[in-house]
Amino acid sequence: MAENEWLAERFEAQRARLQAVAYRLLGSLSDADDAVQEAWLRLSRADAGDINNMGGWLTTVVSRVCLDMLRSRTSRREDPLDAGGPEPAARGESRNDPEHEAIMAESVGLAMLVVLDRLGPAERLAFVLHDVFAVPFEEIAPILGRSPTATRQLASRARRRLHGPDAVPDADRTRQREIVDAFLAASKGGKLDTLLAIRDPDVVLRADHVAVGAGAASETRGAAAVATFFMGRARYARSLLVNESVGVVVAPRGWLFLVLDFTIADGRIVAIDAIADRPSLDRLKLAVMND
Repeated sequence: MAENEWLAERFEAQRARLQAVAYRLLGSLSDADDAVQEAWLRLSRADAGDINNMGGWLTTVVSRVCLDMLRSRTSRREDPLDAGGPEPAARGESRNDPEHEAIMAESVGLAMLVVLDRLGPAERLAFVLHDVFAVPFEEIAPILGRSPTATRQLASRARRRLHGPDAVPDADRTRQREIVDAFLAASKGGKLDTLLAIRDPDVVLRADHVAVGAGAASETRGAAAVATFFMGRARYARSLLVNESVGVVVAPRGWLFLVLDFTIADGRIVAIDAIADRPSLDRLKLAVMND
């Protein structure tokens, strides 16, 4: 067997893990494909005889590439361009289609991707590699150019930001989540009666100027009108903590588009604020909730 074929087979054996690492680090399927492709190019130029642990070597290379990509981004999210490349990374079906990316985002968790995007590059890498892929801090530290202790602190800080200040929800927050989750389930299932039951008769939906531009009215009043508006609109919506209360993010393919901030009183939704303005979204404190 030729050396390049042997390398290609060993690389293909690691592809799924490399793709998973890159996607969680970058939050973009096209960018993840680019990072994996770059790992193959570097492997094809390396002296494979000096590589004792192929999986570890490739994970390190992909992580370094992803770290550079995270640091070089000039905006929160840009639609990535599809990129082709030589064998073997270009073999097989294209994975840059929106449907496949939506499936990937669902498998990771839309809310998790949204909150991961709030982390700095070093925090994100330390958390993903250690907490998701069980890479020891001693192996992550050289990638970041930090000590294992400092790397451990980065992961700990990321963990706190991801899950918020209170990992154990109190009774009020538990009840909030029950109501919000019921709202999401009823919206997805088209259950108008349930949507009406969990809303105050005088509930108000307020939308900022960006949400209005996307099709919402600036203000909608009354349980029936608000319930009708949300029918069938929750496909990309997931519950999470918004400023330490339970709210909803709308994140197609894991890209934050809209936040719904709920006001709940006496077991009913009395107001919903739809926030899509980017500066306003950036000011919100978002965290995932423990199941």
